[in-house]
Amino acid sequence: MKVQLPFSVRHAVADTFAMVIFCFAVGMVVEILISGMTFEQSLASRLLSIPVNTAIAWPYGIYRDWFITVAGKVSASKVVKLVADLLAFVSFQLPVYAGILFSVGASPDQIITAVASTAVISCGMGVVYGQFLEICRRWFRVPGYCQQA
Repeated sequence: MKVQLPFSVRHAVADTFAMVIFCFAVGMVVEILISGMTFEQSLASRLLSIPVNTAIAWPYGIYRDWFITVAGKVSASKVVKLVADLLAFVSFQLPVYAGILFSVGASPDQIITAVASTAVISCGMGVVYGQFLEICRRWFRVPGYCQQA
């Protein structure tokens, strides 16, 4: 299996659109309802996350597809793909998220709560984001990054 990493503006835009929209909405819900952050703290965090998500969206798309490709070598089952989607999301996103929260002045307790909550929620969120990303890629008429030769 050969993995190709084509770059096009359309790929980058699709992945960026998906990440900015998804992370803004889900992040705000987690931060306010679960982590106890104020609306103002969460809004600051979400606004800061836009340029961060813009910068990491395409690399994450590549990372995610690589992760799924490697997992696909173990098994082609849908369960393995879903688990790979989840693990890719958690391993890439949580360190970035902790950095964002730190930079907007969240307390250590708020950061730990938000990151731990997000880790638990990521059991479903990573898979949902993967599906949302695929939908956005179809909207922008781009294939996934993993292509078998």
